Amino acid sequence: MLRIQIPEKANHIISVLAEAGFEAYVVGGCVRDAILGRTAADWDITTNALPSQVKTLFPRTLDTGLQHGTVTVMQGREGFEVTTYRIDGEYLDGRHPDKVTFTPSLLEDLRRRDFTVNAMAYNEAEGLVDAFDGLGDLERRQIRCVGDPRERFTEDALRILRAVRFSAQLDFTIEAGTCAALAKFAPNLRKVSAERIQTELVKLLASPHPEAFRTVWETGISAVILPEFDACMETPQQSPHHCWSVGEHTLRALPFVEAEKSLRLAVLLHDIGKPLTRTTDEAGVDHFYGHAPRSAELANGILRRLKFDNDTRKKVVRLVQVHDDWQIPLTPKGVRRAVHRIGADIFPDYLKVRRADILAQAPAFQEEKLGELGETERLYQEIVEQQECLSLKDLAVTGRDLIAAGMKPGPELGRVLEELLALVIDHPEYNTKELLLEKARIMPPVSS
Repeated sequence: MLRIQIPEKANHIISVLAEAGFEAYVVGGCVRDAILGRTAADWDITTNALPSQVKTLFPRTLDTGLQHGTVTVMQGREGFEVTTYRIDGEYLDGRHPDKVTFTPSLLEDLRRRDFTVNAMAYNEAEGLVDAFDGLGDLERRQIRCVGDPRERFTEDALRILRAVRFSAQLDFTIEAGTCAALAKFAPNLRKVSAERIQTELVKLLASPHPEAFRTVWETGISAVILPEFDACMETPQQSPHHCWSVGEHTLRALPFVEAEKSLRLAVLLHDIGKPLTRTTDEAGVDHFYGHAPRSAELANGILRRLKFDNDTRKKVVRLVQVHDDWQIPLTPKGVRRAVHRIGADIFPDYLKVRRADILAQAPAFQEEKLGELGETERLYQEIVEQQECLSLKDLAVTGRDLIAAGMKPGPELGRVLEELLALVIDHPEYNTKELLLEKARIMPPVSS
C-alpha cells in the first residue's frame, strides 16, 4: 500500500477527528506533491464533521471560511484548513458556486474538484482514496479534469489557466480532451477578476517551465488575458540578429532568467511594443526603433490592468525600458556611467534580463554579445567590491551637509548633488566630504 508521510500536526488533527467518530483525510495538492516527492505548501484536511463539530474538538480555531465549510485549526503557530465534505451549487458567475451543500460522502467531495491529480485523499488507516485515477495521471505525467472538462471549466473559468499553470509547475502535458476544452472555454476567463488571473500568471511564469506560456497562446487564453502577446507571435523579425518571431523569441528567453517574479515578467514584456514599431527597409530587414520605451509604456498598462502592486509594476517597467541599453563602453568609467544611467538598484537584474535576451537571439552573434556582457559583469563586480560610489546614497556628502555649508534647500540643492554624483562617477577618488564640499562651493549657479 502506498504510504505518505503526513506532518505530525496534521496527523494529530486527523486522529482527534477519527477518535470522535468522524472521517478525515489530507486532500488535494498536498497528496499530489507528497506522491511526487515535492514539498507541500499546505496540508489541507477534509472531513465529514460539520464546522461546528470541528470547533468543539479543538481549543483554538479560526472561522476562515464557514460559508464553504472551512475552519482553520491552530496547532501552535501553524494553521491547518479543515473543510467539511461538500457539493457545490450552480456556478452562475462562472467563478463561484451560488451555494454549497454539506455531504457525508467523500466521493462526492472529490468529484467536485478540478483535476484528477488534485482529487486524491489519504489517511494512514485507509491509505490512498483515488476514485478518478489521479495516481495514473501522475504516472502518465498529465493534467486531466475530473469528469467532463466542459463542466469543470464552465463551473470555474479560472481552472482554464490553472491547468496550464500545473502543467508548467509539474512539467506535465495536458490531456487531449482537457486541452480541447481549454481552447473552447478560454473566453470565459473574462468573468474572472484580474487579481485571480495575475496570481495564476505569476505562478506559471515563476515555474520551472515558463515556456509553457506557449500553451496559453495556442489555446487562445492569451487572446483574453494578454492580447498584446498574440501580436508578438504574429510579428516576424527579419534581421541578422534574430531567427524567430517576437513572441517565439520571448518564449525562448523566459527559461534563461531565474524564477523570480519581476525578472520573468520583464522578459515576458521586454519586446511587447515591437509589433507597433516594426519597419522594413529596402533590403527587407526589419527594424524596431524605439521599441524599448514603447514596450515599457505597454508593460505599464498591462501590469495596471492585471492589478499588480506598484513596486512590482515600477520595477518591471524600468527593466523593460532599459533592457536594450547595450552600448556600454567596456571600461570602469563606462560601466559606472551605465549603472548611474540604468539605476544602481536594478543594474544586476538588467544584466540578467540582457543575458536572457541574448540567449534567445540568433546564434551567429551570441558569442560576441555574451563576451561583451561578461566583461561588463566583471567590471561591475570589481566596482562593487571596491565600494565605488554608484548612487546618491553612496555619495560622501548629503543634502544636510550642503545646507550646513550655507546652501539653501530647494531644486538647486538637488541639482548640485546630481552634478557631484556625476563627477564622482567619472572620478571615484573625488568621493570625500571635504573635496565635494569644495566642488559644490565653486559650482556656478544655473542661469535663470
